[in-house]
Amino acid sequence: MKSYDTSKIKNIVIAGNSGSGKTALAEALLYRAGVLDRMGKSADGNTVCDYDPEEIKRKFSINLSLASFDYSDFHINLLDTPGLFDFAAATNEGMYAGDTVIITVSAKSGVHVGTKKAFKAAQKLGKHILFVITKIDDPNQDFYSVLNSLKEEFGAKVCPVIVPEIAGGQFKSLVHLSRMKSYTYDKKGVSVAADAQGIVLNDKEGITADDLLSGLSEAVAETSDELMEKFFAEEPFTQEEISHGIHEAMRNGSAYPVFTVSCTNPAGCDLLLDFLKYMPDPTTAAALKATDGAGKEIDVTVDPAAPLSAFVFRTVADPFGKISFIKVISGVLKPDTDLVNAATGAAEHVGKIFTLLGKKQIEVGSASAGDIIIATKLNATTGDTLCAAGNVVKFAPVKYPNPTFRMAVKATAQGDESKIGTSLQKLLEEDQCLSYDLDTTTKERILAGLGDQHLDVVKAKLKSKFNVDIELSEPRIAYKETIRKKTDKVQGRHKKQSGGHGQFGDVWIEFEPCDSETLVFEEKIFGGSVPKNFFPAIEKGLQESVERGVLAGCPVVGIKATLLDGSYHPVDSSEMAFKIAASLAFKEGMKQANPIMLEPIGSLAVTIPDDKTGDIMGDLNKRRGKVLGMEPAGDGMTTIQAEVPMREMHDFTMYLRQVAKGMGEFTFDFLRYEPLPSNLLDEVVASVRSGESEE
Repeated sequence: MKSYDTSKIKNIVIAGNSGSGKTALAEALLYRAGVLDRMGKSADGNTVCDYDPEEIKRKFSINLSLASFDYSDFHINLLDTPGLFDFAAATNEGMYAGDTVIITVSAKSGVHVGTKKAFKAAQKLGKHILFVITKIDDPNQDFYSVLNSLKEEFGAKVCPVIVPEIAGGQFKSLVHLSRMKSYTYDKKGVSVAADAQGIVLNDKEGITADDLLSGLSEAVAETSDELMEKFFAEEPFTQEEISHGIHEAMRNGSAYPVFTVSCTNPAGCDLLLDFLKYMPDPTTAAALKATDGAGKEIDVTVDPAAPLSAFVFRTVADPFGKISFIKVISGVLKPDTDLVNAATGAAEHVGKIFTLLGKKQIEVGSASAGDIIIATKLNATTGDTLCAAGNVVKFAPVKYPNPTFRMAVKATAQGDESKIGTSLQKLLEEDQCLSYDLDTTTKERILAGLGDQHLDVVKAKLKSKFNVDIELSEPRIAYKETIRKKTDKVQGRHKKQSGGHGQFGDVWIEFEPCDSETLVFEEKIFGGSVPKNFFPAIEKGLQESVERGVLAGCPVVGIKATLLDGSYHPVDSSEMAFKIAASLAFKEGMKQANPIMLEPIGSLAVTIPDDKTGDIMGDLNKRRGKVLGMEPAGDGMTTIQAEVPMREMHDFTMYLRQVAKGMGEFTFDFLRYEPLPSNLLDEVVASVRSGESEE
């Protein structure tokens, strides 16, 4: 594949709600552009973009995929993103790399949460936005209701350009409003054009092409003073003025064009491809924020004449290495180039560079600023900046959702425990919405992601890529124990005679509550009843004892032990004997000191749509949460601050997604320990001991 000038590059992201036809649209565009001989289907597992074994098995997109192709002297990088919220990392990476975002909307099911989230993300990143309504040939389509929903949700900037002619509830043709032509398609997507003047677009409601043309003309008029004057004078625009105007309106954000396609013929994909040629090229994007070698914030524009800089926006890992997805920001990247990783300061050698058509790698000779390529065998990871040695810059990283759905990980096969960490480390490089760490209290390894499907896919990838089988289970809660009152001095006496030297240790210890996470040990021995050389053994016996309390075997905190008295035998006493004596005193002292369980409390900040605050607050009350306050978060959202016991929060990720329909997000961090309510003691003790017995 030849190298392209930056002005000829179009980076197009396809985003939207799950099931809205994103992958089908990519397939149809590739077919209509002549890249494919036939169109595949996700249901059949033979599309270009859904090639991962898990995608084929599950029949939905999991990963970000790149399909690069040439069309009419232009180079188009098509980025197909997942629609399911569990795989938002890939969507965010695609949004970063693209310049124009196509948001797909089903003519059958209409605007959903995924539509709104894609729009918000594109707007926040300053991307150009284009709506494409799919599935127009579905018997249950309701295009004009969906179009009205788009206008209600996203405002008057929603501007139909290509709309269907619906007769008797069925799709008949597509009408290009700026050309005032109707196109009738055969099964191969070949069209016959006709004049659309006066055509009735929807016989049910009597909508005509002229009705919608007036709205299009208004959007065009706003692109220049000259056209605005012509609009107010009620002079008709020429086809060239309309065509140029709608392109300009999209560039400056004053209009969101709406196109219509069928991904089965594929009707309308030829018109959409022609429109994509006029999409803004990478040089029109806003400058990227970066820091230079001195740590000063700078702006970097997409400029092929500037020193080389590039950003790794995605990593694909496997047992044999990794593939780095790279967007060239400035300069020209050529094979066999030595660069600097601005994140680590290490040298990076870029060998061969490729573009992708799904999983097919195509070697290229160079990549100009704005282009998207891949390279293999780099040490760089997602979020790293690669740059020329004399021009060290570091770009701001892609932002990702917080992994909140936590599960404990255990190997199913003996011997696989050591493989889990190294295998997961490779997947962590690939997926920035995963985390993996050790809970030092429960000794469990915890895997966190965005939801149950997310972790299920991770489990499957560990098996298929690294031959590691794991089990996922609800994590144990890191309970602790403490005491509520001071004891009288408690004796711990260890005496054992077994022929020859015996064992003897005798201590009297006082226990009391204190404000400390670790054991506080003091000695107030008078008269040498216990020699000083045994004090360290006594303290060690107590330190080991606080690791397991008397209620459920949980670590004990907030306790002070004072050695007051004891006795010893000049022959039979030993460090081991006094260590055992101290542990016996601890067990007896805990029983006398009114022991209680402590549970971890977390600080919750949950942002939800305003109309869902009542549902969330009611749920938090059921979870024994304490709501501390609410504050507006903008865009019809509210943030609730609360404190909630951690034992109640395992399924909150899935509950929030269900109630807020994917529009909610939260952070939940450990805050402190509080006494466990007495009515839950028996249940918690049983669950802790049950968890220990399974190990």
